Amino acid sequence: MSQIDWSKFSQKIYISAPIEKVYAAWTTRAGLESWFLRKAEFTMPDGMVRADNSPVQKDDTYAWLWHGHPDTTTEYGVVNEANGKDRFQFVFGKAGVVTVSLKQVENNLTEMILTQDNIPTDEQSKYDYHVGCSTGWSFYEGNIKSVLEGGLDLRNKDPKLTNVINS
Repeated sequence: MSQIDWSKFSQKIYISAPIEKVYAAWTTRAGLESWFLRKAEFTMPDGMVRADNSPVQKDDTYAWLWHGHPDTTTEYGVVNEANGKDRFQFVFGKAGVVTVSLKQVENNLTEMILTQDNIPTDEQSKYDYHVGCSTGWSFYEGNIKSVLEGGLDLRNKDPKLTNVINS
């Protein structure tokens, strides 16, 4: 049996949507709020906040809020890379760096590979970031597929329902 590398993980999913649509879902406020976040605010290096459909750029910073969590649970980070077509990377707080790589394949499918690396490897981080994030991303990868392929958003948006896999 091989040893687990607690510092990283990768997950792959195929989405029946053009690569441009998948990229926009990751790199615009409107896109991220359609399947992932309650609020996804990006600020440019000059201090101006990006418009809803304005694609993020390298060195933008973000403030993200989730459904099912209060405004005090805000994730802050920075965009390391946004190449405008098939690669998006951001610092995900203390949990490491997330890279989304896209590739158009046959039959109008887009291959999406999400990699989270630079995960701290102390015991608490193994649980919180390796196990916790990989579990969370599994749901959200299914949700982006659902939203882009058919429009059904699977997130729980009722703040009274807590400790569920879909928020």
